[in-house]
Amino acid sequence: MDHFKQITTFASVASKGSLSSAARDEGVAPAVISRRLDALEARLGVKLLQRSTRSLSLTHEGAAFLEDCQRILNDLSNAEASVSLGGIKASGHLRISAPGGFGRQHVAPLVHEFVREHPEVTVSLDLSDRVVDLLNENMDCAVRIGVLPDSSLIGVKLAENQRLVVASPNYLRQHGVPKHPQDLNAHNCLNLVSSGAPSGWLFTIDGAATPIRVSGNLACNDGSSILDWILNDAGLAWRSRWEVQQHLKSGRLVSVLDDFVAPPNAIFAVFPDRKYLPLRLRLWIDFLKTRYSVESYWDA
Repeated sequence: MDHFKQITTFASVASKGSLSSAARDEGVAPAVISRRLDALEARLGVKLLQRSTRSLSLTHEGAAFLEDCQRILNDLSNAEASVSLGGIKASGHLRISAPGGFGRQHVAPLVHEFVREHPEVTVSLDLSDRVVDLLNENMDCAVRIGVLPDSSLIGVKLAENQRLVVASPNYLRQHGVPKHPQDLNAHNCLNLVSSGAPSGWLFTIDGAATPIRVSGNLACNDGSSILDWILNDAGLAWRSRWEVQQHLKSGRLVSVLDDFVAPPNAIFAVFPDRKYLPLRLRLWIDFLKTRYSVESYWDA
């Protein structure tokens, strides 16, 4: 307990910039604060603070130690808040990015739910199909789909995602059902065209992930427009299960080539590498994981 008290005292003094301010907050004499700091430095064998009657500054070792102390104290506060009904409430502002189509359908409604549960949190949601630079654009978190490139970002898997080839029953009655990915050459395939779109439709053929080039008379950079086209019998499309699941359940769409379906990718929450996460961000990520983990959510 003495060791923990020394650490909290050190963090308080460093953040407030004076022994007297830290002493006032605790309701003790400045001499008590000074003795705790002396004991901490003696135990660690390093000088953490340069102190004089008029000023106080961190040493190099003190600055590094303070960062670790603040992370530990924040982790402790977050842990207590998680298990205590009367614990710390999440507060502050979250800036979130998500792809346009997925964000409209599966992020924006959950943002509304989240702020109802945490009324002291405010959220700005940016829906864009471009890859947002979280650090330079001051974003806290992004929801992204697919393989994450190597970067300084940390990714937390929220759910699996799978791409399927789908068409309306009427289109398939008129043009036949493809039995092999190579049969797509004889079909009208509607393509998503964007900087982040994959090159070709991906299938598992002879145990290997294989891209197949397709063509058709319609292409668009908006997934919801492609969905409207296939619902109106325009052709086949390679779409994510999250987008078409409701229509598969209702029978308005049918999936084909299921024996060749590509390996699943995933939906991630990504955020800058930090020593600790603000409580509001950690709760947001947990909130998404909880919602997405329920299979019935994707059918709703």
